[in-house]
This record gives sequence, C-alpha cells and structure tokens, in this order.
Amino acid sequence: MLKNKVWRLVGLAAIAGAITVLAAGGLSENMVFFLTPVELEERAQEVTGKPVRLGAQVKPGSVDWNADATELRFVLAEAGVEISVESTGAPPAMFQEGMGVVVEGVYGHDRVFRATNLMVKHSNEYAPPDHAGDASETYQSLIEGT
Repeated sequence: MLKNKVWRLVGLAAIAGAITVLAAGGLSENMVFFLTPVELEERAQEVTGKPVRLGAQVKPGSVDWNADATELRFVLAEAGVEISVESTGAPPAMFQEGMGVVVEGVYGHDRVFRATNLMVKHSNEYAPPDHAGDASETYQSLIEGT
C-alpha cells in the first residue's frame, strides 16, 4: 500500500514537471508578439527576408492609399526610427494615421517592410455611437412593430 502511494506521488510529480517544462518553453518562445522599429533596425541582418511582426504608430501624413490598385503605403515610426510599409488589399476600416498597428510580413534588403497582414490596435472600451439616441425608444418601436 505504501509502495502504491509512492508510485502515485512519483507519477504526479513527473506529470507536473512535464507540464511545467512545456509551459515554460512555450511561453518563452511566444513572449515577443512583435518587434518595434528600433528592434527591427537593430536586428535587420537577422530578420531580413524572414516573416516577422512589426508594431508601432502610423506616422501622420505618411498614408498613401491607392484604391484602384488596392495598394497602401505608410510609415511606422518609433523613437526617431521610421520603417516604410507596403501592403496590398484594403486596410481595416479602423485604420488611420497616428494609431497603433501591427503588421505581419517580410522586411526587405531595400529597407521596406512588405506586409501580408495588417492589424489595428484598439481599446477594449465600447462606446455607443453619438447618433444612437435613446435606446429605450428604439426597443419600444421594435416591440410595437412600428
């Protein structure tokens, strides 16, 4: 009976140890969600031509959107470092100058980041539109069927 308890404890300790090792290894690899422009410049030789994520603020006045060709060009800026970004496809509806974005793509030898995916950073706070009016009136009209 004592032998069974010892084996159970050893088994539980081994399982707990394995879970800890897997969790620590997985977390350390995924802790960096994106590089900043400063980090991209510092690691340019290492990451050029490889898929990476880049995150920063869109420089005001840098957005050039060609709707006919669905080409978007803008600059991401941080701490005096600017990275030119080219993207194809329509930008997200919330995309605008001065906001934080994260782009996925490849940094080229020509120092241009070619994005394959563009994600806008936004707050988690919800605010109803200014023109929403009194919601109780809207709900009442739905109930009454008018």
